[in-house]
This record gives sequence, structure tokens and C-alpha cells, in this order.
Amino acid sequence: MPPLKQYWIAAALERDLGHPADPNSPLSFQRTAELDEQETFPTAEVEWLYNWKLQRYYIPTDCGGEFTSFEEFVAFVRVLSRRDLNIAIAFTTMFWSFLTWMAGTEAQKRKLAQFMIEDHGTMCLAYSERDHGSDLVGGSVVAKKVPGGYRLTGEKWPINRATRSGITYVLARTDEEGGNRGLSLFMVDKRELDPAHYGNSPKIKTHGIRGADMSGIYFEDCFVPDEMLLGPEGHGLELALKGFQITRALCAAFSQGSADTCLRTTLNFALNRRLYGKTVWDMPHPRRTLINGFLDILTCDCVNIAAARGFHVVPRQFSVWSAVDKYFVPVTLEKMQQEISVVLGARFYMRDEHDNGVFQKMLRDSSIISVFDGSSVVNLHALILQRRQLAKARDRRKPKDLEALQARLHNSFDLSTDLPPFAPQQLELMSRGADDVLQGLETALATLQDQGLIQAQVEEQVLSLLQQQGELLLKVLDEQDTAIANSAFEHGHDQSFESFEMAKQYCRLHAATACLHMWLYNHQQLGDFFAQGQWLVLCVDRLLAHLSPERPAVPTSYYETVAVELLRLHQEDKMFSIVPFQLAQASVPESNVGAAESAMPALQLQA
Repeated sequence: MPPLKQYWIAAALERDLGHPADPNSPLSFQRTAELDEQETFPTAEVEWLYNWKLQRYYIPTDCGGEFTSFEEFVAFVRVLSRRDLNIAIAFTTMFWSFLTWMAGTEAQKRKLAQFMIEDHGTMCLAYSERDHGSDLVGGSVVAKKVPGGYRLTGEKWPINRATRSGITYVLARTDEEGGNRGLSLFMVDKRELDPAHYGNSPKIKTHGIRGADMSGIYFEDCFVPDEMLLGPEGHGLELALKGFQITRALCAAFSQGSADTCLRTTLNFALNRRLYGKTVWDMPHPRRTLINGFLDILTCDCVNIAAARGFHVVPRQFSVWSAVDKYFVPVTLEKMQQEISVVLGARFYMRDEHDNGVFQKMLRDSSIISVFDGSSVVNLHALILQRRQLAKARDRRKPKDLEALQARLHNSFDLSTDLPPFAPQQLELMSRGADDVLQGLETALATLQDQGLIQAQVEEQVLSLLQQQGELLLKVLDEQDTAIANSAFEHGHDQSFESFEMAKQYCRLHAATACLHMWLYNHQQLGDFFAQGQWLVLCVDRLLAHLSPERPAVPTSYYETVAVELLRLHQEDKMFSIVPFQLAQASVPESNVGAAESAMPALQLQA
């Protein structure tokens, strides 16, 4: 078992699922490829997960389940996602249950928990509409108040699990004149509806996740009782947006699982494919490409693990943190997968030539993640609306606030600390100018200068480079804050192209600083590779390449240190992660073992 208890469930699930290359695994690459070719919903595979009782970890303990932390949650979602995104996404539609845990009555919570545990039920999120897309306020589905309930009329489309789900969260207009306060959210139990007044649209053919139940649901003067209203009438939009803060951050775990498999299967190929008298791995360009892919995974690890913990520590800041996480992680890892595809060459286009075509399938499937629960543009827009307030808050900081900030950072980033219970009632639509990650950058720089707090095993050159990089991050952040303070406010959806580009830069600044915090708070407990910090210098350098032309030069030997770790994790079947817990192991062909072992000593000498 891994040393951190919050990864025990992920490790146990991984063990019981077995190695995905084993055809007998419940979620094997071979089986998921067959389902994909047939465009068939993975009914038996989803049922296996129910029988393992994984649904209990989507339900808080005070509602009868086993959910304790989002850090634990994203770890086991990565385990699912590294095998098949279609199955992971289909099963994890249950995380929309947090709408009920957040705003439901005790009766609604009991009913939903029973539905998930005993009936193996799931739910879908019916927000978007054919003619309105992400414009939730412009939706045309209406709920007319009648004695004892409401009459629903209209269609929601496209909706994942619309046909197969038993409970549907429907956002509908209850007040024609109410504007944003005219929308309400309903937890509609389809088992209790008159089938003559609702139905499902046909399955949609999709580019990826081909077996998904991607369809729609329509209502025709359909009666829903009062007890299906979730939260107060008129609070539907607020509840929907707060719910997105939860689901957006959790979606990043899908990308992390997909990226792990894409890098792993490409490394398999590079170690075994011989050209020009050497392996592909021995060639400088493919090796650096794969190393850079590993660095991107480590960066996204720091962002998403911190976000998962931050839910418990700073929920009031999640209108910022979730937007950064949902934009940065899926976009970064989708781009990484595209970049490492060149190492596979022609096999990238062959659907069953290498590892059952899992790379090509993962790349197709993962392209939807940046669209789920608010597209990249929607998340950048959410940041733009808060960016001016964030700049003002940094300018107004007071020394007395420093101690509280440091305490929050410590709890958010130190993986050995216990997390407080998640308090969803503290989620807010706007962060009121708070983002501990970037507002704690100066604190991180001060810690770097106090070398007594850093282990002696860290090279002085690493500390010097991190100090230079941190100061450059601070300079870019200050320049951005000044530019925003001196610019005109852009209203509604009229934000300029430049504003979106600046929001992307803010995400990169947040990510680089999250990496620095993660290292400072964990360099004594996550192993020698993590502690030495050379990976961190390279991760920050990759982000600075988008932020400033003035970044300090990084020794090329650092890349070979990272290469040694990448090969070690691959050879030992461990997750590509800052928390590399044990994966299910398989018998490895002798050719593969020989390639990995022959590469290892050479890289150690170069490092």
C-alpha cells in the first residue's frame, strides 16, 4: 500500500482490476477496444464497479457513504481513466450527486444514497439545450407551477447518460420575468414520471467515447412533484454554477488517467522499437519528447491534487481554482498527448497494431474533457470576470493576513496533513479577490531564501534556479496586475482576445506557483527524486517559456535525471505522478525488460 492513506482506495481498485493489458481484466484494453468499435455502452463493466461498491465513494459519510476527500476521489478516477475514459466518464456521472449533497433536503439525500447503493443507479445533468448551448440563462425549458408540483416542458440536449440514468438534474425556468433568479433546479426521478409525458432523444454518434449514452431528454407537460425541487425556487442558476466548481476540478482527473496511458504505451513502443541500430528511446528527440510529456503530467499533478485538497481548505476561492484547474489540466495534457504521438509514427493511425490501439482511442476520447462542464472558453471567461478583483486584493494585502495565508497553504499543499470536512455551503460564485496560490508566491520565495528549511540534499544550483524562476514569475504577475488595473472593464461577453490570452497566462502562473508550493511542503516525504527538485526547475521552465523570454538557462543534465525516474516508474509499474503508487503488474516480455534495463544504466551515467 502507498504511504499516504488517501491513496489506499485507488491502489486497492487498481489491484483488483488487474493489468489492463491482461485480456482477463474487467476493464482490459482489448475489451474496451471491442466496445469502442461496436459503439456499445459498457453495461457489464459498469456493473462490475457497482459490485466492487465504488459508488459508495461518491456519497459523503454523513449520507451513508464512504467519501472522505476529493484527493482520494481524483486518485481512483485516474485509475479508471487510465483504462478507459468511456467507462470512467459513464460511471463518474455520479459525481453530479454533489448537487444533492450540497443543497438537498435530508429526504432527498437519503433517497439518492439508497438509489446509488442499492439500485446501482446514476444520474445525468440536463442543463444544455440544442439552441442555447452553454447559455444557461437563455434556456427554453420551462417549469410551470401547479398545485402539488410543476409541469415541465422542453428538451435538454446533448446530455451524457440522458437515456440510461434514473435521476436527471433539470435546470428549468420557473419565472418568465425572473432573469437569473427565474431558474430552478429539479432532481427528477424518472421512475416516478408518467412515461406518456417524457422521452429520450436518439443516441448521438460521437468522435470519441463512442459507447457513451450521449442523447437527450424531452418533457411534454410532464408533472413533477414539489419534492423534486432541489433547493429554493429561483436558486437554480446559482446552484448549477456552484456545482460546476466541483465537477470542473474533478474532470481534470480524466485527463490525468488518459495521459498516463498515452505516455506509458508510447514508452513501451520507444523501448522496444529498433531503428538504425538503436531503440527509439536512444534517439535524442523522441527521448526529450517523452520526458517533456512526463514533466507536463507532474505539473498537472501539482495543480489538480492541490485543487482537490483546496476544496476542503478554501472552498470560497473555488470560482478561481476550479476555473484554472479545468482549463489548464485538460488543455495541457491533450496537447501533450498530441506531441508524443509523433514518437509512435505510423502506428498512431493504426487502430489495433500497438496495445490494442489504446493511444489513438485515448486521444479521441480525451478531446471531450475540455468541453465538459464548461468549455475552456467558459472557464477563461470566469477568470476574466474576477481578474481585476484578484489584482486589487494582492495590492491590498496586510502583514496580519500572512499567518492565516501560510496556514491555509500548508493544509492545501502538505499531503501529510488531515483535511477538514468539505463544506459545500461555503462555495461562492465569486472569490472576492482571493487566490492563495498566487497570493502566497512571495511567501514561497522567502522560504526558498531560508535554506535552513530545505534539505541538505538539494543542490545549491537548484535552489538558485528556483529563486530566479520565482522572482520572474512574480515580475510577470505584477506586470499583469498593473495592466489589468489600468485597463477598461469589459462587460458581459464582450471580452477581447487579449483578455482571454491574459487569462491563459494567469493559469500558467497559478500552475507554476502550485508546483513550487507542492515541492516546498512535501520535499521531505515524497522520495529522493521529488526532493532533489530538478524536475521542478524543468516544469517551471516549460511554463515560463510561455510567459517571458528572460528565463534562466537550465542544465541539460536535469532532463536525464527525469528520464531515469520515468524509466524507473515504468519498469516498476507505478503511476506517473508525484505520488507514484503501485499499479497492477503484468508479466513483461523479456525483450521489454531488457530494453528498459539496458537504458537505465546509460541514463544514470549521463545524469
